[in-house]
Amino acid sequence: MKILVTGSAGFIGGYLVEELLEQGHSVTGIDNYSKYGKVVKSYDSHPRYSFVEGDAKDVNLMKALIADCDQVVGLAAIIGGITLFHQLAYELLAENERIIASTFDVAIWAFQNKKLQKINVISSSMVFESTQVFPTPEGEQLKCPPPLSTYGFQKLACEYFAKGAFEQYKLPYTIIRPFNAIGIGEKRALVEKEIFSGNIKLAMSHVVPDFVQKILKGQEPLHILGNGAQIRHYTYAGDLARGIRVCMENKKALNNDFNISSPVSTTVMELAQMIWKKINGDKPFRYVCDIPFEYDVQKRVPSIEKSEKILNIKCETTLDQSLDEIIPWIKQQIEMGGF
Repeated sequence: MKILVTGSAGFIGGYLVEELLEQGHSVTGIDNYSKYGKVVKSYDSHPRYSFVEGDAKDVNLMKALIADCDQVVGLAAIIGGITLFHQLAYELLAENERIIASTFDVAIWAFQNKKLQKINVISSSMVFESTQVFPTPEGEQLKCPPPLSTYGFQKLACEYFAKGAFEQYKLPYTIIRPFNAIGIGEKRALVEKEIFSGNIKLAMSHVVPDFVQKILKGQEPLHILGNGAQIRHYTYAGDLARGIRVCMENKKALNNDFNISSPVSTTVMELAQMIWKKINGDKPFRYVCDIPFEYDVQKRVPSIEKSEKILNIKCETTLDQSLDEIIPWIKQQIEMGGF
């Protein structure tokens, strides 16, 4: 199968392209390097991988790339931590709408005129931003109040693009909702302002790289946004990539939506203590709580019964195992000036 991946140079894109290539697929990637700048990937010279530096909003370019593809994965988007929800509230809505509209326009064209079989929409757990139902099942996004952040609202709109394109043009789809993806490859985004947390600049406000780099740089006490009671399901991006691939390959995923997540709940305070111990050993854990940002969702607990039952997707890499990969990588990035 040949697959077009938009946003292929991004964090999740890196894991996904590698997974698809390892499983025998051919991949065409497109990215404009707007997030991190130019990056080098281990698979850049792979014989079944081709890359084009370009913008997913360029319809003519996208048509040329998608013409011989069987599926497309819509990953391209402005995305970041909760600081971006405030700094780029308009751009997160407007620019991401332009990207997803272009991707769907091209997918509809390729479905009608070429060989495209399906579009895979990478949504977000943020569509459940306003829910009070836990664990949160697929379908709750249609029952709970809409997301309060423009990012969450736009991700919900992506799902409606899929609904509309299927209703009007019969374009097959799969909607995939990752929960708190973690792994290597996340650097400080070029689009973010310099924001300090204590004496250390925030690392994209994604909590795992933020904690790791602050502790590696010797911050004490550790600064935590909010009271640390926020609940998350930290999902290794390699597991997520496998889940996305299964959604692409399995016919049972057709015209369906799936939460993909680790089954384990972890509080932000527990995460901080885990990282502290891995880096500082038995040194007493000291922390202070800073005032949180407005869109700091207190609880994200997914229902993963549907993805496990229908597709046998299981995210089994533990947080402990993930941190053993992430911490050395961030340490190396700090030494190279990447954080």
